[in-house]
Amino acid sequence: MSRPVEGPVLTAAGVERGYPLPRRRPWGPRDVVAALRGVDLSVGAGERVGLVGTSGSGKSTLLRCLLGLERPDRGTVTVAGRAVRPGSTASLRWYRRLVQYVPQDPAGSLNPSSTVRELVSVPLRHLHVPGDHAAAVTTALTRVGLDPDLAGRRPGELSGGQAQRVALARALAPGPVLLLADEPVSGLDLPVRDQVVEVLADLSARQGLGLLLISHDLAVVARLCDRTVVLADGLVVEQGPTADLLTHPAHPRTRDLLAAVPGLPV
Repeated sequence: MSRPVEGPVLTAAGVERGYPLPRRRPWGPRDVVAALRGVDLSVGAGERVGLVGTSGSGKSTLLRCLLGLERPDRGTVTVAGRAVRPGSTASLRWYRRLVQYVPQDPAGSLNPSSTVRELVSVPLRHLHVPGDHAAAVTTALTRVGLDPDLAGRRPGELSGGQAQRVALARALAPGPVLLLADEPVSGLDLPVRDQVVEVLADLSARQGLGLLLISHDLAVVARLCDRTVVLADGLVVEQGPTADLLTHPAHPRTRDLLAAVPGLPV
C-alpha cells in the first residue's frame, strides 16, 4: 500500500460545473445547466463516506471531477494536498497510485480473454509500480478472499462473486489509500452483493483503506459508511454520521431516499 497520508486524502472545495445547452436559435446565446453548485466534500484516511442522491443530483459529474476526467469551472479537487486536473496518463500517475476507481458492474470491466493474473497486474504495469508483480497479484487476491490458484483462470470460468472480487483485487494491486466506488454492487444478486459489501468493510476495517461510495441505495450505505453526504440539484443538502442521518433525516431529499428502502436497518 502507498505511504499513509496525513490529513484528508481527498478534498473537493467549492466545486462548480456547468454544461451549455443547445442554442435556441442560430448564433443565439447558450444557456448553461448547473450540474454542481459549490460542492464541498472530504474523505479522511481510512474513512468510509457515502455520497448519495437520486438520478440527476450531480453524483456522476462530481465523480468525473474527482477522478481528474473533467476540470471544475470553479473550485478545486486535491488528493493528499495536491491538485487534481485532467492531463496525460503520465501526469496523473501519482494520483492513480493513491486513488483507484471501482466502476459500476466492475466484473463487466474484465477482459474475457485475459487471465486473472493478467487482469490484476494491469495497473501495476501501467503505473510503473516497482517490486515483484507476481507477489503483488497474490497479495491482492488474498486481500479480497480469493485463492491465488485462481490466477490462471479467465473471467468466464469464475462465479459472479469471484469476478467481482477480481475487479476489486485489480484496484487494490497498486496499493491505493482510497477507493472511489461507483455503485459497485448495484447489479448483483443479494447473496453476492452481501459478500462484496463484507469484503469492502473488511478491507477498510483491517487495512485502513478509505472509501467513497457513490450510490442511491441507502441500505448499502448504511452497512458500509461512517458518514453520508446527500447531494441534490448539484448541492450538498445534508451530511453527517450515517446512523444519525438515517434516524433523523433533516432534508426532504434524504427522506425521499429513505422512503425508497422500506425497513432499512440502522
